[in-house]
Amino acid sequence: MNVPTKIDTWQMVEPGKLERTSIDVPELGSGDVLVKVAGCGVCHTDVGYFYDGVPTVQKPPLTLGHEVSGTVVAGVESLIGKEVIIPAVMPCNNCDICASGRGNRCLKQKMPGNSMGIYGGFSNYIPVPSEDLCIVEDRKGIPLEHMAVIADAMTSPYQAAMRAGIKEGDLVVITGATGGIGVHMTQIAAALGAKEVIAIARNKEKLERSLDFGATKALSTLDKDIKGIRNDFRTYCKEKGLPTYGWTIFECSGSKAGQEIGLELLSFVGKMLVVGYGMQKVEYMLSRLMAFDAEIIGTWGCLPKYYKDVLDMVLDGRIKLEPFVETRPMSQIEQSFKESHAGKLMKRIVLIPDF
Repeated sequence: MNVPTKIDTWQMVEPGKLERTSIDVPELGSGDVLVKVAGCGVCHTDVGYFYDGVPTVQKPPLTLGHEVSGTVVAGVESLIGKEVIIPAVMPCNNCDICASGRGNRCLKQKMPGNSMGIYGGFSNYIPVPSEDLCIVEDRKGIPLEHMAVIADAMTSPYQAAMRAGIKEGDLVVITGATGGIGVHMTQIAAALGAKEVIAIARNKEKLERSLDFGATKALSTLDKDIKGIRNDFRTYCKEKGLPTYGWTIFECSGSKAGQEIGLELLSFVGKMLVVGYGMQKVEYMLSRLMAFDAEIIGTWGCLPKYYKDVLDMVLDGRIKLEPFVETRPMSQIEQSFKESHAGKLMKRIVLIPDF
């Protein structure tokens, strides 16, 4: 394979401003590889960095993008030619946090488009550590660029499900169930055997779709306050003969409204997993946790060891990828950021390099 000396890329030179440029391919370390990017997904986190003042570890200029799939073209000899999914967060695998099994929150982790120097996925090539790459041996006809979505939008919900200990017969609520993370959280909860998966979101069209992909009930927040949603939830429980306690709530919206709904529904011996990221603050009486013997748990990224599990679930059809992906040329990055930030997209945009 021809090994390039330059990387074509779309850099965030400052929040709100993108610039097409070219940067040098760095010298690869002994465990590093250079990946030719097949596709990079546009995540809510990317537009948060770009529009909303969410800080990146590496200060601009840098290239955003952490949902990346592609083909190894240089570096570790045994990996050259392999198709791979790059984990959105790559732990150091050599610290106390990693040794404890919590490497998804390793303090030395490398995240493309955030904490991996200036390198990110909205490029035609990206240098990355090779240790935790997810190798795709047989795509079974699924385009490699589509698999970029596995790198975060699918694996982060899976990590949340593992953190919550989801098992057969569990009761699950998902707020923000129609967003980029929520659509896969719904599928994963159902695939892991949850008895009930209640999808809560604003968009009725997207909610209707969720019933075909794991949700057992859809509740729209349109024109309803928090008490209205709580009453709809309790009515459904009464109709189905279900308890209102013991539910696991996955807050995937990253919005104040979604967080407040999740907290309102959290009850006795329940859990709330905070999956979506937002900058707002909410008010909550912590003593309710004591009274309920309930838990609120944060969850970040995904351990690389789980990527193969999620890939297998996609390949055998337990969770669907294709209905939720739209590909565009990478030159449409600015328009794609705008549409993603507006929250009106039905599918995850994956940008394909067209430099």
